[in-house]
Parts: sequence; C-alpha cells; structure tokens
Amino acid sequence: MPAPLLDLTGQVAVVTGASSGIGAATAKALGAAGAKVVVNYHSDEAGGQKVVDAIREAGGEAIAVGANVAHEDRAIHLIEAAREAFGTVHILVANAGLQRDAPATEMTLDQWNTVIGVNLTGQFLCCREAIKEFLRRGPQPDVSRSTGKIICMSSVHEKIMWGGHVNYAASKGGVMLMMQTLAQEFADRKIRVNSIAPGAIRTPINKEAWETPEALEKLLKLIPYGRIGETEDIANMAVFLASDLSDYVTGASLFVDGGMTLYPGFQDNG
Repeated sequence: MPAPLLDLTGQVAVVTGASSGIGAATAKALGAAGAKVVVNYHSDEAGGQKVVDAIREAGGEAIAVGANVAHEDRAIHLIEAAREAFGTVHILVANAGLQRDAPATEMTLDQWNTVIGVNLTGQFLCCREAIKEFLRRGPQPDVSRSTGKIICMSSVHEKIMWGGHVNYAASKGGVMLMMQTLAQEFADRKIRVNSIAPGAIRTPINKEAWETPEALEKLLKLIPYGRIGETEDIANMAVFLASDLSDYVTGASLFVDGGMTLYPGFQDNG
C-alpha cells in the first residue's frame, strides 16, 4: 500500500529561523509528518534546542544548527551540517526574516542592508546551496516525486505596499521574483520552488498589533475571515508544499492571510 501523500518519512528538512514563531511551528509540523529536521537559529540557541526537544519528544529526529544565513559561509555551513547529520537535504524552508522599521526619509543604510541581507540575500544563499545538494544527490523517486522542494517565506507585502517599511516590502517583493525565477530555472530538474505569503500571524514580532483588544479590533478590520492567523496555519501549508500532494505546484505564491489581500476596504464599494 503506498505511503500517504503527506508522509515525509525518509526526507530531511532544513528550516531557517526556526527558534520561534512561524519557523518553530513549521519545524515541528515537518517533524510530525516524518521528516528529519535541521532547526536553524541565529542568536537564540535555547529556543532552537527547545524546538529540537519538542520534535524528539514527539518521536522525531532533529538537530539544531546556529547560523546567520545572511553570511555566505554560514549558509553553506548550514546545508553541510544537514548533510553530515542526515546524509542529504530534500526540503528547505527559507523562513529567517526580520524587520527594521522607519519612515523612508529616516531609514539608515544599515537598516536597509540588514533587512535585505537576511530576508532576501539570506534566502537566496540557502536556496542556492540547497539546489546544489538536490542536484548532487539526484532524484530519489522512492522517497519523493520531486528531486527537491524549496519553500520561501514571503509576505502579503510582496503584493501590498507598506509605508514605513520600505526595506521589508522591497525584500518580500524580491523574494517573489527570486522564487519564480528559481522555479522556472530548475523545474526541468524536478525541483519545486514556491512561496508562502502570510498575512497577520500571531507571533512575537507583531505583538503590538494583537495583544490588546483595541489593537486586535483594528487589525481584524483588515482581515475578512475575522480572525488573526496562527503559526500552525503557515506550518500546515508548508507541510502541503513539501509533500507529494503538491507535486504539480511550482512557482506559486500561496497567500495564507484570511483574505487580507482581497482589499477588504472595498467590500462595501469602498
């Protein structure tokens, strides 16, 4: 009897920025689906190890690897560490990201470069190294229909402009075209590249937007579905995109946003 299409047994997943929030939930979900998981963290070693412990306690296999993915040598090290621990890589979730917000007229070059460096350059470096490993290993049709799967973490702000956050919006717009270009370039090698574009998700990075009833009420005016997203909403989509259930999906930005990109201000004619 064939394995369920959502079963990731025998596969190795690398999740960047996985010590908290969306990355942590995604790492745990991939582990629960059977993947061996490399939990990447930058500065929060304790958080990364906590995610590893949770995966192991649930019966999975995982290791934690510290690396600032904006640095080329560390991105290379991350994929090498996955190979050393588990033999290869089948899935990359390029999730690491951050914000350094300011009005454009007050934004420093360091704020711009930091966000572009992690959110866009860091994703590219990890994607590049993962693709090299996919091509080195070659197809394993008994493990996965695809030679490799990459899931870039984008944002609704690849589509919705965001005043006061020009570096972040630019980074996510760049992620969209980077993802589509890589998908186009490597589709004939059976490497699938897609993005998840989250809307408002309940994480520490945007706590001020949901932690009070007043802030949450204001936020929900932007979300037709009527609730804030949870990290598990993103993790579930990542498992789908990593699985054979999505084998014919590549080059897609999948918005997980409760309808935020539906321009809810026009629901009653604007």
